Amino acid sequence: MTATTVLTARALLLDMDGTLVNSDAVVERVWRRWADHHGLDGDEVMKVVHGRQGYASMAVLLPGRPMERNYADNARMLAEETADLDGVVPVPGAGEFLAALVRLGVPHALVTSADVPLSTARMGAAGLGLPAVRVTAESVGASKPDPEGFLKGAAELGVDPADCVVFEDSGAGIAAGRAAGMRVVGVGPRAAVHGPDAVVRDLTGLRVEPAADGFALHIG
Repeated sequence: MTATTVLTARALLLDMDGTLVNSDAVVERVWRRWADHHGLDGDEVMKVVHGRQGYASMAVLLPGRPMERNYADNARMLAEETADLDGVVPVPGAGEFLAALVRLGVPHALVTSADVPLSTARMGAAGLGLPAVRVTAESVGASKPDPEGFLKGAAELGVDPADCVVFEDSGAGIAAGRAAGMRVVGVGPRAAVHGPDAVVRDLTGLRVEPAADGFALHIG
């Protein structure tokens, strides 16, 4: 779709890492250490981990490994990531975009594979306010690309999934949004290859305005 795309919707569901917050530096540090420890190629590991909860990435990378070990590694790595905020910055335009949603009363939710401590720490480090509605790792039983998180976000906002637009950067997240029956705006270079309905480099240049039944999102 072109830079003049207009999507009408009643709610937005926003991923965090890679969408609102650029946390690539710490994600690379933590996951490459894990890859080295397990004798895996770091570049191949990085192709898998974005968008998923850690235990789900480990299940893909080490098939057959007991899930108890994946859950234990995941808990330890979440703590490491929460403590390591070096290089965590907002995606360009994120602060202005979130402020506009609040100012205009646009229903929106954060839907992230991070847990509460990590999402709170990263949003704070990036200087971004937390949406009132948040769906985190503790809220769901299945990781993206399962649609559970996005469906739960829509339900908490009281909006039909078909009336929601998802903002995502990863293949797993885009697949989850599509599986939920939602339209998806891809954010950043990782997103374009996964076929979202529209792609933006970052969150600058987005405009939201009231419409007859909800709001119009101008992408350009």
